[in-house]
Amino acid sequence: MQSLETIDRVLLVDDQRIVGEAVRRMIANQHACEFRAVDDASKAIEVAQEFRPTVILQDIEMPSMNGLDLVTLYRAHEATREVPVIMLTGKEDPAVKADAFARGASDYLVKLPHPVELIARIRHHSHGYRMQLERNAAFSALAASEAHMKAEIHRAASYVRSLLDPPMDGAVHADWRFVPCEALGGDVFGYHWIDEDHLAMYVIDVSGHGVGPALMGVSAMNLIKSGSLEREQVLDPTRTLQALNAAFQMARHDGMYFTVWYGVYNRSTRELAWSGGGHPPSFLIRGGALKRLESTTFMVGVVDEYDAPTERITLERGDRLYLFSDGVFELHLREGGVWGVDRFEAYLAAISPENALDAVVQETRRVVVQGRGQADPGPDAAVAWDDDFSLIEFRFS
Repeated sequence: MQSLETIDRVLLVDDQRIVGEAVRRMIANQHACEFRAVDDASKAIEVAQEFRPTVILQDIEMPSMNGLDLVTLYRAHEATREVPVIMLTGKEDPAVKADAFARGASDYLVKLPHPVELIARIRHHSHGYRMQLERNAAFSALAASEAHMKAEIHRAASYVRSLLDPPMDGAVHADWRFVPCEALGGDVFGYHWIDEDHLAMYVIDVSGHGVGPALMGVSAMNLIKSGSLEREQVLDPTRTLQALNAAFQMARHDGMYFTVWYGVYNRSTRELAWSGGGHPPSFLIRGGALKRLESTTFMVGVVDEYDAPTERITLERGDRLYLFSDGVFELHLREGGVWGVDRFEAYLAAISPENALDAVVQETRRVVVQGRGQADPGPDAAVAWDDDFSLIEFRFS
């Protein structure tokens, strides 16, 4: 049995039954072609719904309804909105022809045309209609797939957010802002007291976007905070990065790698020790001065042999430390290029320390909107970043 997807189904709407018989005979010997005739125009839509034609041959002059008005009805009805309509009429009138096309007709033939021409027109329009149906089905499937993917990414983003440490007060105050991008990047971050004197703090950014990088970031975060590493390792930034490098070789993780900044603050000595693997610097603000705490080595997971030197600095009361991912400053500008870490540094150093996190979010949001050449939708409207936005603030009292 011939598949319906490859059958030409011809519906003729004409009050003259002799015309219907003539057309039927013209196409009777055609392979994969079905024919139905309707001589009552008022039943055309009803029959079309049941027959599902791939092309309609439509007469104009009929006693119950004008064929041009019926074309208008076809285009308004869901079942026939896109079905090709070939006007098959005895009038060779340019004005009528123009009206027919204006109402949505696909073709115009003066009856009765030569069988070869009629069949060629039927084949041509039916094929185009089937291709359109296939495209529509493909677009619908793609839209459903994209909706499902967005839902999965939204759930994954919510899961990542649920794992982030809550704001912290005490000898060290910690707070953060996290805005996942639409495709979900690989940002994770955290902080926890290793013991009563030592606070671990870190930010990780896995290459790529999607659920895979996000889950890899979560796995790396869990290795740091789960107790799987020995106490001596987590107290030593060098050994922590080396452990991460050994556990997350890109050859075993679908080519993914990550950048990381990891620090340990000693509350008794007020010393901050850190090591960074290919990650943007952290910013230490003291009074009106800003100092970059740069990474000391390259990305995690790229090579087996991995050296990650530890740097140290003594903090003072009132110091502020900011960890962040590149999604905070790699914002595209309308005139080309990116906002950049230098502009971010200048902005952060100039603003008031009060509500600095929210101020940075609003400023970068403004840069994102302007970079896309869009009007500002208002402070409460959602704006999609191109990459995960992660910004963590520590205040040392």
